[in-house]
Amino acid sequence: MELHNLKPAKGSIKKSKRIGRGEGSKKGGTSTRGHKGAKSRSGYSKKSGFEGGQQPLQRRVPKFGFTNPNRKEYLGINLDRLQDFIDSKKIKGHITKDVLVKNGIVYKKDLVKILGRGELKSKIEITVDAFSKSAKEAIEKLGGVANTTK
Repeated sequence: MELHNLKPAKGSIKKSKRIGRGEGSKKGGTSTRGHKGAKSRSGYSKKSGFEGGQQPLQRRVPKFGFTNPNRKEYLGINLDRLQDFIDSKKIKGHITKDVLVKNGIVYKKDLVKILGRGELKSKIEITVDAFSKSAKEAIEKLGGVANTTK
C-alpha cells in the first residue's frame, strides 16, 4: 500500500446534494420542494394525525361513554383452579397473595379476586384483595376463612 493507492472506506463518503445553491446546481429555484403549498415553506413540520385536510381519524371515530381513571382491575381466580393447585400439593395451609405469586399464578402487582366457578372440596384459609359473594359462601360453607386485605 502506498499513498497513491489510498481510498476512503466504502460507504464512508456520501456525496450530498447541495440543494438551494443557485441555478447552476440544477436544484435552484424551488430547491427540489415543488411549487407552493405548506411543504415548500421553510419551518414546515406536519402535525401528528394530519391527513392533508381530510377529517383525521381521531375526529371521525365516534366517542361515547365514560372511562373511569380510578377503575381497579382484578385478576380473577376461580375455586376450581384453586382446588387443582391444592390437589397437586402446590398450595397448602394458609393461602396468601405471596403464595400465589411464588407459584406463578399471579404477578406481584395484580389485585386478586376469588371467583365462585367450580367446586371446592377442602377447607382453606385464604387472604386476598376481594371475593365474589358465591366464592366467599363456598369457602365458609366448608369451614374455611375468607379474609380480604385492607
